[in-house]
Amino acid sequence: MCLLLSLSIASLSFVVAPIALADNYNKEFLVEADFSGRDLTDSSFTKANLRGANLSGTNLQGVSFFGANLEAANLEGADLRNATLDAARMVNANLTNAVLEGAFAFNTKFNGATIDGADFTDVLLRQDMQDLLCGVAKGVNPVTGRATRETLECY
Repeated sequence: MCLLLSLSIASLSFVVAPIALADNYNKEFLVEADFSGRDLTDSSFTKANLRGANLSGTNLQGVSFFGANLEAANLEGADLRNATLDAARMVNANLTNAVLEGAFAFNTKFNGATIDGADFTDVLLRQDMQDLLCGVAKGVNPVTGRATRETLECY
């Protein structure tokens, strides 16, 4: 019986799905780095310098960009749901078709950012940044089907 049990256990095979591990890039110098298409869920880029970085098509759900420099970064089609963007510098960043739903961006600077088709549903913004973004908001997000102007509550 013991032999039968050990043979049965030995013949079992387990399938383990790969797990995306969060990475820590805090305070890193990542100017023009290429993270395009990667899964960086829950990673941290607190106070990192990502000026000109390519984050297009990247899964950035739950990521912390607190105090990060994302000036002129490419975030086209990025998934930034529930990300922390507070105090980040997204000046001249490309957020075309990005999903920012539920992100915290109260002190984020979006001056000159391209937001065509971006989804800002439930994003906490300062009034001056909301006004600035409403001035350039257009398009519909291809993932969520929501109009950028409506998600920013531009009325």
